[in-house]
Amino acid sequence: MDEINEYWNAALKIIEEESSSPVTFETWISPIVPYKIEGDSFILQIGDPFYRGMIQKRYLSLIRSAIKTVTNRDYEIKIITDEHLPPIPKNPPLAIPTSSANNLNPRYIFSSFVVGNSNRMAHAASLAVAESPAQAYNPLFLYGNSGLGKTHLMHSIAHYILDKNPSTKVLYVTSETFTNELINSIQNNKNEEFRNKYRNIDVLLIDDIQFISKKEGTQEEFFHTFNALHESNKQIIISSDRPPKEIKTLEDRLRSRFEWGLIADIQAPDYETRIAILRKKVDTERLPVGNEVMAFIAKSIVSNIRELEGALTRIVAYATLTNQVVSIELAETALKDIFNEKASIQITPHTIQEVVANYFNIHVEDIQSSKKPKNIAFPRQIAMYLCRKLLDISLPKIGKHFGDRDHTTVIYAVSKIEKSLKKDPSLQQTISELERQIKGQ
Repeated sequence: MDEINEYWNAALKIIEEESSSPVTFETWISPIVPYKIEGDSFILQIGDPFYRGMIQKRYLSLIRSAIKTVTNRDYEIKIITDEHLPPIPKNPPLAIPTSSANNLNPRYIFSSFVVGNSNRMAHAASLAVAESPAQAYNPLFLYGNSGLGKTHLMHSIAHYILDKNPSTKVLYVTSETFTNELINSIQNNKNEEFRNKYRNIDVLLIDDIQFISKKEGTQEEFFHTFNALHESNKQIIISSDRPPKEIKTLEDRLRSRFEWGLIADIQAPDYETRIAILRKKVDTERLPVGNEVMAFIAKSIVSNIRELEGALTRIVAYATLTNQVVSIELAETALKDIFNEKASIQITPHTIQEVVANYFNIHVEDIQSSKKPKNIAFPRQIAMYLCRKLLDISLPKIGKHFGDRDHTTVIYAVSKIEKSLKKDPSLQQTISELERQIKGQ
């Protein structure tokens, strides 16, 4: 694997020099990842079948020439997508990870992470853990919706620790990988190898832990793995799409352990953070995208960072393919499919409650409850107001979604928010932001 990485990095320099423009290189070549050398085949990987087709059509000869220059061999160049990767063998080796076997994305580092109000605490906690593993917060539990940067922060922690001490045994896996390897170890009578792999490490990062909630055997094994690592003063970092108390069917003993350390949430980025994310990508990749287009994207894509950056890539790719300058008009055309898809998404009372709860850092159950503290009552009134504004349902039906409240309570909430909106500019901004998030989901 090291050999193909060295060859590909050298080939990239040649390709970049011979590319027609920096935009072409960043859009089409930079996303390619070296996979393996197999006989006379030099195999590369790209995530999107659309990109694969375009690369084979336009850039294959350039890639082949560059690889021939650096390897002094006339390899057959094969480009595969994720869906063409071979299945995991039934009896895979369970080697203890080293710094070269961590499946980490080299782009996911702290310096490329854009910090904003929505993720400041999670970023600070991640950096503290990276600087002092098993001393600051153990475990560190990061949660938030998909595409908000949890995986980026987890990889950043791993990279930071390995940069300081390459001999540290760091392992990043998804909960799905953990489960599959556990099943394989049981089927092949390799339980000891499995436990040796996961318990003889210094740092364990496990992504999307919510997926083990309905798997009793996986929860049992992870419980013992967690205990073994924690008792040995090893760092554990966990991510989920929700806080521990909201992961249904998760065993209480695991839930309590997840709450031992620090729980930090990541929310959808606000407008300023979305602009900062786009500007960083534009500057880093030298993309010909102006402020007006970035503002258009930031106002149009509000739900998560993955969609935000994907929209930017799509616009640049469309401009390159059609040989046009990036403009608002071009951006609207390039993203029309996304807008049509989002327009067809059905908004429900629960959708509104989830977005409002996430925005105010409370739980959906709080909004639906009879709790009366201001930090809960006010978001509840906003959610009722948005249900009335965005949904074509009656007041009694709205009340039913909020703990079976009377319709007069809904009338009061709507009236109160409407009056406040007339004199409170900050509330106007809050409502506008919430509406964008609701419509953007």
